[in-house]
Amino acid sequence: MMSRTRRLLSLSTAILVASTAIAAAEPSAELIEAAKKEGMLTTIALPASWCNYGEVISSFKAKYPEIQVNELNPDAGSADEVEAIKANKDNKGPQAPDVIDVGLSFGPQTKTEGLLQPYKVSTWDEIPDSIKDPEGYWYGDYYGVLSFIVNKDLVPNTPTDWADLLKPEYAGQVALAGDPRASNQAILGVLAAGLSKGAKPGEEAGKAGLDYFAELNKAGNFVPVIAKAGTIAQGATPIAIAWDYNALAWRDELKGNPPVEVVVPKTGVLAGVYVQGISAYAPHPNAAKLWMEHLYSDDGQNLWLKGYCHPARFNAMAKAGKIPQALIDALPPAASYEAAVFPSVDEQNANKAAVTGGWDGVVGANVQ
Repeated sequence: MMSRTRRLLSLSTAILVASTAIAAAEPSAELIEAAKKEGMLTTIALPASWCNYGEVISSFKAKYPEIQVNELNPDAGSADEVEAIKANKDNKGPQAPDVIDVGLSFGPQTKTEGLLQPYKVSTWDEIPDSIKDPEGYWYGDYYGVLSFIVNKDLVPNTPTDWADLLKPEYAGQVALAGDPRASNQAILGVLAAGLSKGAKPGEEAGKAGLDYFAELNKAGNFVPVIAKAGTIAQGATPIAIAWDYNALAWRDELKGNPPVEVVVPKTGVLAGVYVQGISAYAPHPNAAKLWMEHLYSDDGQNLWLKGYCHPARFNAMAKAGKIPQALIDALPPAASYEAAVFPSVDEQNANKAAVTGGWDGVVGANVQ
């Protein structure tokens, strides 16, 4: 029988085929010194519980105490991050983000719009070619699958698939973890719902997903509130559709009050890759590069994994024995991911256009 570790290593090999070379490079002394002189790094849309970013940022601060980390709008969506770069092209002040962490489809878009600058981290060769721009303008950082997180105090019967959410017993209980007109997480939530209806990834699944959410809204089951740990605990969004790593982090954050259950649906299992990029207008470009070196180091990758996010270098690091067994054991069973669909950039772009352009007209729910 294949071990859990080996099964995880075989997971999504089409996406996560990386070099087996052991990366040991460190940022140069020159880069570190230049970043320290800048003295600041401005991030955006990095909630503390998302992929364990709280600890990731704390570890960066501890390693480079001379660099202040200015955190903008932790609850922003991918589209908001892109807009923040555009709005602050001529602004070198604290509202201009140095770096962004956005959904895969936003990487090529942002490059095309001239909003990113290239940079290849020391561990570049261990980032799979299929999830990075060959010129270094954007590069995959981690991925997860969409799941349901359920407040068990309010929902006695846990839904196990998308079709279940349409049942009358879930009236006024189902929410997305973002606005589907701007949030990558929510946009792909619509795509996943479309996949569960047998639609092909891309525009077809996007339209099928819109029809699904229109039905969910008409039934009175959809709640137009952006779900997070607090809204789940308070009962405003008893069932939330979110990345597994967010749902599992919220479960840990709530510490059993209330008890929650996290399930990967039986159908429409969608995996989403996020990517990093440095703003072409970054006020602190060297600090931004040093931040990237931190994220793609062994420590940075393992800190993401501690937050239940599969990091881009997962396969290469596992083969090199660089991942603590405790982190692998804390992940959901590998079988939960075996049916995962990884939409291509083109498919995600087609879905995004369908969802953002059609949500108001088809679903008509103002998520906020």
